[in-house]
Amino acid sequence: MAKDATVSVNRRDDIISAAIEVFAEIGYFRATTAQVAERAKISQPYIFRFFKTKEALLLTALEVSWTRVIDSFRIVVETSAPDQLENELIEAYEEILESHKNEILLQMQAQTVQEEVIRQAMQKGFGEVRSMVLEAFTAAGIANPTQRTMIFLAIGMLCNVSTALDMPELKDR
Repeated sequence: MAKDATVSVNRRDDIISAAIEVFAEIGYFRATTAQVAERAKISQPYIFRFFKTKEALLLTALEVSWTRVIDSFRIVVETSAPDQLENELIEAYEEILESHKNEILLQMQAQTVQEEVIRQAMQKGFGEVRSMVLEAFTAAGIANPTQRTMIFLAIGMLCNVSTALDMPELKDR
């Protein structure tokens, strides 16, 4: 890869990381691309080299966050013993909450955005996670896999609330 292309990819990643932080901290609607640029230590017009709109930046940030969750779960699904699957999925999610808290806070905020393209991105992410977990629970022979999947997703949402409100007692199992 040419040096300019490498720098360009790195700057794009820096912008996405800054957007995740800013959107998670102050909300998508209140955040400005100027604030994202300041966090990324670049000029605001430079953002628009990579993203046509603030919405496009949000969609990419959501894609990054969902990819992290899905990739993490995929590793667990491929390597866990059936009797450890659910606990290891929960542990994997808790690790993401610990190491990439802003990505999850971003997802939580995006759940309330009514723009159709954002709703579709959230539906796609949740849908992929649900399908993966349901298929894994079914393949592992877990009784009532649909119900267990729903409970697993509910536990994840409760973990999100616990993290957002700094109430670790909500995660006590």
